[in-house]
Amino acid sequence: MSKYITTPIYYVNGEAHIGHAYTTFIADSIARYERLKGEDTFFLTGTDEHGQKIEESAKKFGKDTQAFADEISATFKNLWDEFEISYDKFIRTTDDYHKKGVQEAFLKMYEKGDIYKGEYEGHYCVSCEAFFPETQLVDGEFCPDCGRSTTVVKEESYFFKLSNYEEKLLKLYEEQPDFILPKSRANEVINFVKGGLRDLSVTRTSFNWGVKLPKEVNDEKHVMYVWLDALLNYVTALGYGNDEENLMDKFWPADIHLVGKDILRFHAIYWPAFLMSLELPLPKHIAAHGWWTRDGEKMSKSKGNVVLPKVVADAYGYENFRYFMLREVPFGQDGDFSQRALIDRINSDLGNDLGNLLNRVIGMSGKYSDFVIDSKDVKTYHKNEIDKVDEILNSLDIYIKNVQPHRYLEELWKVFVIGNGIIQEAQPWVKIKEGKKDEALATVALVANILAKASIMISPIMPKTAQKISQALKFEINTDSYKNLIVDKNLLDKFSIEKIPPLFPRIEEPLMPEAPVAKPNEEKEIKKEEVKKEEDNLITIDKFFETSLKVGTVVEANEVAKSKKLLLLQVDLGEENPRQIVAGIKEFYSPEDLKGTQVCVVANLKPAKLMGLKSEGMLLAAKDKDGLCLIRPEKPKTAGTPIG
Repeated sequence: MSKYITTPIYYVNGEAHIGHAYTTFIADSIARYERLKGEDTFFLTGTDEHGQKIEESAKKFGKDTQAFADEISATFKNLWDEFEISYDKFIRTTDDYHKKGVQEAFLKMYEKGDIYKGEYEGHYCVSCEAFFPETQLVDGEFCPDCGRSTTVVKEESYFFKLSNYEEKLLKLYEEQPDFILPKSRANEVINFVKGGLRDLSVTRTSFNWGVKLPKEVNDEKHVMYVWLDALLNYVTALGYGNDEENLMDKFWPADIHLVGKDILRFHAIYWPAFLMSLELPLPKHIAAHGWWTRDGEKMSKSKGNVVLPKVVADAYGYENFRYFMLREVPFGQDGDFSQRALIDRINSDLGNDLGNLLNRVIGMSGKYSDFVIDSKDVKTYHKNEIDKVDEILNSLDIYIKNVQPHRYLEELWKVFVIGNGIIQEAQPWVKIKEGKKDEALATVALVANILAKASIMISPIMPKTAQKISQALKFEINTDSYKNLIVDKNLLDKFSIEKIPPLFPRIEEPLMPEAPVAKPNEEKEIKKEEVKKEEDNLITIDKFFETSLKVGTVVEANEVAKSKKLLLLQVDLGEENPRQIVAGIKEFYSPEDLKGTQVCVVANLKPAKLMGLKSEGMLLAAKDKDGLCLIRPEKPKTAGTPIG
């Protein structure tokens, strides 16, 4: 069975950021997972290089447009190569075979009557390469997606009859409810289509940097609009319109198109409509992820807080960074990059849970059996534990299928909890003293097998780390070992473990400069494209209501050991379980003062860790020269009552 996985093709108007890296890491992990299982897999990535924005950027830098595109495209390819991304093909929309395939597709739709000539007048955003009706504009001028100024464009254009496919698209979403992943994103697409589809402008005459129309159409002043050109890369990469290499029969339709949420509409509406017109099968899934911020703020060059993947990888290790990105945020939701969160993941998940487990196995086997590990008694003493591990590892496939790398890793990490837990419970060092050497060595062998099996399953996420573990355990990670240890649930043969350095040295301090923080009185340059931002720190009422404030009842309060400032509270917000909140109010309140009282809570704050304790909200308080006091409701209110 074959698998076809794609990233979007990245637009060559700037260098790769962590959003690009995130998409690519997920696609690479899925491709590696499918290959591990023995599936014939094709993984595509590349760059999108046509359009007015590229033409204008090249002029801005005084460069030939093709040379400019070559330069930026190479930065993406070189970065993916340095990261050892396992793509099978890197496509560029300036490749001749791609342009030939796009022209063939255009001609087929044109001759079918799905493309016709007309005139277009509308508000065009160069940055988004998209037209918007006046009703969607901000203040009648600015793009609703990026906030930049739009331009009224009136020109001759060829149109694709998108309106003809409205009912077919709605039928698609109904019959294939997992066509869009996560499923929570489907409603926005369905509602957009139900609102009525207008025919789509697919050519431009106001610039030249694009694919020319096929000669049979005989209209040289037009170039194809970027989305028709770009989306077709998924089939031209397989040889569509090119007789020299045709992998369409083998790999099409795609199993997963991975995209950012900002381009979901194009992939979930335009792309299937184009394919219906071309009478080609539709992809199985369009999977859209969220955006990344830095320390809670949107990244921008003007703020100087953009996170560059190579900088993070060089500082913290590529695979540590990759693990953090895939584990930190549920797929589909927005994520936040902070060095502290990354350090916590490295020290806790990777260092304590995984790395320390391997160190313990090496140390115990060295003391008790001259580094020799034999699995012969594992099922005699630890059948329940190894069965539980096998059960967890064989349940992971669904999380790849549903594009949930965070859930995949959460479940996988449970086996390390089992491994560390059984060492504490079985205490092999005690068994040795009691003369129960066989039982002690069975525990060591159990943990070695847990590490071996888990290393196979972590290899799609952290291939080099997994390889180091497998080398220490004297086996190779490949399809054969996957079938032997995971599918067939076998154990390692007798072997001598190899002593290796710790995998994840502890990190105490941030290894990169922190993002710059604007000072309150710092003069800021207000640019036109930042029109959505208000001056003088004023916010709109809509912005205020993005903060969820609720009345909570403190049901439990305790001091945090070794802390002069922190109290650990359990606060009832009318939810199934109380929220744990760590508050720096110990200097002003004792636990006895708070238990049973009511407080005001910021309820939709991103969870954070303080002294290793998870905090799921923040209390509202006022502080002046006379001290601090909590903001409280004047009269008792039901726990969970909204404030505002």
